[in-house]
Amino acid sequence: MILSALSGLGFGLSLIIAIGAQNAYVLRQGLRREHVLAVVLVCALSDAILIVVGVAGLGSLLTAVPWLLVAVRIIGAVFLLGYAFIAARRALHPGVLQADATAGSPVRLAPIIATVLALTWLNPHVYLDTVVLLGSVAATHGDQRWPFAAGAILGSILWFTALGFGARFLRPVFAKPLSWRILDVAIAVIMTAIAASLVIGLFA
Repeated sequence: MILSALSGLGFGLSLIIAIGAQNAYVLRQGLRREHVLAVVLVCALSDAILIVVGVAGLGSLLTAVPWLLVAVRIIGAVFLLGYAFIAARRALHPGVLQADATAGSPVRLAPIIATVLALTWLNPHVYLDTVVLLGSVAATHGDQRWPFAAGAILGSILWFTALGFGARFLRPVFAKPLSWRILDVAIAVIMTAIAASLVIGLFA
């Protein structure tokens, strides 16, 4: 049981620790200290749901109904391009960049939650990696697939907690508007690249 849980922990971390739209957003919210706990909880809970769905064997639905992934690819690409545009616009106007959310007007929770939900659930790679791939690997553990899933869920919790709350240690680096400009440019490039890969994937 412990071995399966550790395998799930390692495999889950290997899938989630990557430069992507979701991680970039969690990092940015952590730096700005804007509803970090809520963002971390939404990401971890979403991952937990997807992991349970995959381990339960429902990942086969995605392979049986290809048009579902096609629809998610299109919607996800449009959303990511929209967010990339917003990030690029922030980079062009450094006056709106603030290292501390308390320095300006209070930031509403609802738009932040909506954004992180969209970045999570409109990303086809989440379904391919977390539901299909992780679910397939978990199936090889037989009766120990649920300890494997528990380990993967723990990995998700640890990663998002470290990324969201650990970002504060980078705040001295982001004390200058130039650092925020660079971060937002990077976010815009990442999200544009992911959107492009989703569109290209439609014709692969």
